[in-house]
Amino acid sequence: MEEITKQRLRFLVGFAVYFAVLWVLWNSFIVYPLKIFVVLLHEASHGVMAVATGGAIQRIIITANEGGLCQCPGGSEFLVLSAGYLGSLGWGALILMAGRGRGAVPQIASAVIGAVVIAVTLVYVRNWFGLLFGVAFGVALILASRQLPRSGNAALLTALGLTSCLYAILDIKSDVLDRPNVMSDARMLAELTGVPSLVWGLLWIAVALVFSAWLFKLGYRSASGRGVGEGEILQA
Repeated sequence: MEEITKQRLRFLVGFAVYFAVLWVLWNSFIVYPLKIFVVLLHEASHGVMAVATGGAIQRIIITANEGGLCQCPGGSEFLVLSAGYLGSLGWGALILMAGRGRGAVPQIASAVIGAVVIAVTLVYVRNWFGLLFGVAFGVALILASRQLPRSGNAALLTALGLTSCLYAILDIKSDVLDRPNVMSDARMLAELTGVPSLVWGLLWIAVALVFSAWLFKLGYRSASGRGVGEGEILQA
């Protein structure tokens, strides 16, 4: 029991440290590449949902000011518009879970994510900044999978996953609550459904907070010191 308590205490400390570092460095050049990566996840989520519901992806644009666009005609417009913020949240959770995998799972996950980023970039991204970033970021992940130990890849995936989850919440707040007149997914969904964009923003934030709380609870309960595979979401 004492060992379990220590493991859970380390989990709490690790979570607090990661969150504090992200918060303090949020507008720095250190976190900037992670935020652009999440923008790519956001736009790719629109595209994946479009394809899944019978549509197609024409092109993806990723800009240096953390903006993005996915032109994906066809499919369910309602689901496609809903997939951006919630999709980046879901990808963040999967990346966090990959970071706590057994054995070489973190290294393999870094390599796979890097390869997928490069493939998506080359096939769909159609502006120079997005192309350069996607290829460079993908190559960096593949190199990390080969050069860093398991703990280093676990920490990297944790940072990516946490940033994705946090950015989803902050992005919804910025686009919907702080700037209600900006053209956002919520505003387009409001035009489609007649339900105000504020309602969609609050609903998405509620879903994101509940989902993030569930991830935290899962990580805390599993921080029992019974091995890496059964270990912490946030403890590398």
